[in-house]
Amino acid sequence: MKKRLIGILLCVMMMVSLLTACGAKETGGKSGGKTVGVCMPTKDLQRWNQDGANMKKELEEAGYVVDLQYANNEIAQQVNQIENMITSGVDVLVIASIDGGSLGTVLADAKKQNIPVIAYDRLIMETDAVSYYATFDNYMVGTIQGEYIVDALDLKNQAGPFNIELFTGSPDDNNARYFFGGAMDVLNPYIDSGKLVVVSGQKAFEEVATLNWSTEAAQSRMENLITAYYADGTKLDAVLSSNDSCAIGITNALVNGGFTKDNFPVLTGQDCDITATKNIIAGLQSMSIFKDTRTLATQVVEMVDAIMSKKEVPVNDTKTYDNGTGVIPTFLCEPVFADIDNYEELLIESGYYTADQLK
Repeated sequence: MKKRLIGILLCVMMMVSLLTACGAKETGGKSGGKTVGVCMPTKDLQRWNQDGANMKKELEEAGYVVDLQYANNEIAQQVNQIENMITSGVDVLVIASIDGGSLGTVLADAKKQNIPVIAYDRLIMETDAVSYYATFDNYMVGTIQGEYIVDALDLKNQAGPFNIELFTGSPDDNNARYFFGGAMDVLNPYIDSGKLVVVSGQKAFEEVATLNWSTEAAQSRMENLITAYYADGTKLDAVLSSNDSCAIGITNALVNGGFTKDNFPVLTGQDCDITATKNIIAGLQSMSIFKDTRTLATQVVEMVDAIMSKKEVPVNDTKTYDNGTGVIPTFLCEPVFADIDNYEELLIESGYYTADQLK
C-alpha cells in the first residue's frame, strides 16, 4: 500500500512538472526568455513615455525580458545605454535615436555581436548595423497637415491671399525633413501662385527647424514673428507646425500676443499630446496627427518575434528609407488626424485617453 501511494505521488509530481513546463512554454512562446533592449530619447515629451510604456507592455506580454532606458535627450547618455545593453547581451535592440547620425560607432559593436537593430520611428543614419525600420508614413504625416490647411482655408476656391508661417522639427531628426517635405509639396503651389504668403519670408527647412522639437524654442520664435510682422494688425491665417511640442509653444506665443479662438490661425500638430488635444477642444490648435503608439508597438513586437523565430520579418516598404548605407526594410503604419469633430471617437472611445484626462 505504501509503495502504491509513493507511486501515485510520483505520478502526480510528474504531471505537475509536465503541466508547468507546458505552461512555461506557452507563456514564453516565441520569446524563449530573450531580452529586448529598448532605447527611447527622453521622458520630457509625452509621446516617448507612451511609446516606451506600450513597447514594454506588449513585449513583456509576449514573454520577453525588456530593458527600457530613456536618455534625457543626451546623445552621450544614449550611446552609453546602448553600450551597456550590448555588454549585457541583449538579443535585439529597438532604438528611437536622439541624433540619427550619432550611433554608428556603438552600433558597429552590435553588429559584431550579431544583435539585430530595429530603428524605431526615427531612422538611424550612416550605419549598416540597422536591420529594420518601423515608423508611421512620415511623408504622409506632412501631406495630411498640408491638406488640412488647404481645406480649412478653402484654398481651392478662395482668392486669398492668406498669410502663413512655417515651423518644423529638429534638424538632427531625419523624420522632420519628411514631415516638412510632405507638407510643402502640398502648400508650395499655393505659395508660388501668391495665394499663400509667408510674410516673414522664412521658408527653407534650416530657417524653420526647431532644435530638439523644443516648445520653448518654438514659442520664442513665434513671439519674434508676431513682434516683427503681425503686431501692426496684419492677419495671420495659418501656422504649419510639424508636431505638438512646437504647436504648444506657438499657441502660448499667440495667446500671449492677444490672439483668441475668434481670430486664431489654423494650426497643425502631431502626436495628440494631452495639452495639444485640450487646445483643440478649446478652439485653439486646429488638428493633430494621431500616431497610435499601440499600433507601432504591436508591429515592433511582430518584427521582434519574426527575428527571433528566424522567419520573414514583415515590412511594406523596401524603396524609400535610405540611411546612407542602403535602403532599410521598413514597416509603415498609416497616420490619421484628430480635430474637434472626431477626437472623441479617435482618442476616447478607442481607449487611448479617458475623458477625465482631457478635461
